[in-house]
Amino acid sequence: MSARKILILLVFAVVAGAFYYFDVGRHLTLASLKANRARLEDLRAAHAFLLAAVFVLVYIVQTAFSLPGAAILSLASGAIFGVFQGTLYVVTGATVGAVLAFLVSRTLLRDWVVRKFGGRMEGIDRGLRESGLSYLLFLRLVPAFPFFLVNLACGVTGLPLRIYALGTLFGIMPGSLVFVNAGASLAAIESVGQVAGPRVLGSFALLGLFALLPTIFKAVKKRREGRAHPAERR
Repeated sequence: MSARKILILLVFAVVAGAFYYFDVGRHLTLASLKANRARLEDLRAAHAFLLAAVFVLVYIVQTAFSLPGAAILSLASGAIFGVFQGTLYVVTGATVGAVLAFLVSRTLLRDWVVRKFGGRMEGIDRGLRESGLSYLLFLRLVPAFPFFLVNLACGVTGLPLRIYALGTLFGIMPGSLVFVNAGASLAAIESVGQVAGPRVLGSFALLGLFALLPTIFKAVKKRREGRAHPAERR
């Protein structure tokens, strides 16, 4: 293994280790967010650009390292920055972080990812090879597929980086908007699970199926053509 790869792995190990050693997760709770909202709003009033930059950087790190806390960070973005800016910051941070996770999976962790998640990735790999962008949108929109697993799985496939980045960017927008919008009304939220209720999850599932329509049409057309060929030969 090259020195560069060892260094990158060391950085990942240090960041992940620090997150759990200092128990950063205890601050990424709904109760903590509500308790510190006024202080965060004061920081925004005094240092708007700096706070936005730090927030996006934190979101990038959280996503790239597959650390807990994405839902709370999205709620915080809405509570601090409002719906429009909050969604922009969340989508930017999550997309950049996901691209970094994709690149690390492709260049450093390919063998480990295949050993660890090989059985769970077979369907994902097949769908991405056959449908590319539409299948990736489906994976991003439907909550049944863990975000970090999609990042790692895409990295070990032949999916082009530009398709991955584009699919991630548009695929995470609906979910990000839901959480950021909820965060803008933080006082009304009693639990994170309240934000993504059955109706919201059902809506995402429908969006995911809509994204798969090109794939479905393609499969139907291919099947019809396959049935037509024997008749033509007669």
